[in-house]
Amino acid sequence: MLQRPPLVLDTTTLDPAITKELGELVAAAVAAGPSPPRPEGLRDAMSYSISIQDQGRDTVLTGADTVMSPAFVKLLVWLQRHFRSR
Repeated sequence: MLQRPPLVLDTTTLDPAITKELGELVAAAVAAGPSPPRPEGLRDAMSYSISIQDQGRDTVLTGADTVMSPAFVKLLVWLQRHFRSR
């Protein structure tokens, strides 16, 4: 298995409007609940894990290529665009 090193985003370094947008995406992904488990027949599907640390509270969101809530997808795409633009 290939595992990439984690990418870290410190929201204290972001513009407040961007931080607000990210916060809304995180809240929507958390509200959507956990993703269903990845189907056994899709062993090659990419898995994603987003860890959020906020005011001493840790939240981990997970998804795989074939089983992600729309809110998780929006958050993942936002993060991927952010890290590509760095």
